[in-house]
Amino acid sequence: MKPATEAAPLPLNDVLCGDCIEVMETLPEASVDLIFADPPYNLQLRGELHRPDNSRVDGVDDAWDRFASFGTYDAFTRAWLAAARRVLKPDGAIWVIGSYHNIFRVGAALQDQGYWILNDVVWRKSNPMPNFRGKRLTNAHETLIWASRGEKSRYTFNYDALKQLNEGTQMRSDWVLPICSGHERIKDADGHKAHPTQKPQSLLHRILIGTTEPGDVVLDPFFGTGTTGAVARMLGRSFVGIERDPAYIDIARARLERVRPLDRSALEVTAAKRSEPRVPFGTLVERGLLRPGESLFSAKGAVAKVRADGTLATKTHKGSIHQVGAALDGSPSCNGWTYWSFLRDGRRVPIDTLRQQIRSETT
Repeated sequence: MKPATEAAPLPLNDVLCGDCIEVMETLPEASVDLIFADPPYNLQLRGELHRPDNSRVDGVDDAWDRFASFGTYDAFTRAWLAAARRVLKPDGAIWVIGSYHNIFRVGAALQDQGYWILNDVVWRKSNPMPNFRGKRLTNAHETLIWASRGEKSRYTFNYDALKQLNEGTQMRSDWVLPICSGHERIKDADGHKAHPTQKPQSLLHRILIGTTEPGDVVLDPFFGTGTTGAVARMLGRSFVGIERDPAYIDIARARLERVRPLDRSALEVTAAKRSEPRVPFGTLVERGLLRPGESLFSAKGAVAKVRADGTLATKTHKGSIHQVGAALDGSPSCNGWTYWSFLRDGRRVPIDTLRQQIRSETT
């Protein structure tokens, strides 16, 4: 039996050199909030690929992406996923990105290990590399799997923040983002791209905004040139990077030194309405913001009187602001906060403005 490795303190905001499985075994158990993993895809490339003009395509042919067999790759996947699950907090989650070469095998391994898949996301590349040989469809997307540590984990999901990021429309599971190119692509001393699979900052920005909070710890076990760390640092998250190639570590550390964290005020995102303090309508009456006997008005011309216990009354209905509104409209439900208005200085004002006033006093 392998002796247990003594866990070291969590080394925040640093890049650790070594094999990701071995390094994760030294980290404290249940110590990270989110993992973003961009593991080897096991592309199984055979020979060089050339463009129609006979120029060579700079594809992924590094030793770290080569595995002797699917069985070897599966064993590697199971091992790093087990190590990752150990360091995740009970309510933590993981994102894994891959292509058709590996993502289905990774998905099965995730489920076998006890992770609970929440979504798969298709990253549709707005500027994909063409299929130069013309023998297959252009490979224009990659797949991400988002999974919580377990079925009952209370994972972070900033639904309203992602909705605002998407111009007020619910964020979908197909993301159209460009691949990393131009000024964002990190180059080596010879002007060649430093890493063949550098991910775009926009992808990590969306993931961290949507599934972490400021101050959370994000672990990237395949750190590469440090996109995860750079975005985490900018957005006020802590990170732990693991990378076995010293050259990539040098590039990542130099990159991270150039990142300027955003001001704390800029890190605030749209909060979910369900997370805001609950304010009963009766509180408005208790505080004197609305008086018993005062009239409320609906957009359709209905009038109701405020009662001392925080209910409303019309000639035909009595009940809460929601119940009376629903009864008047003949609807199964009604949001009374947006349904009713009161008069101030001759104009109608939604009663929700009074609720927000109280909320601002308690935050």
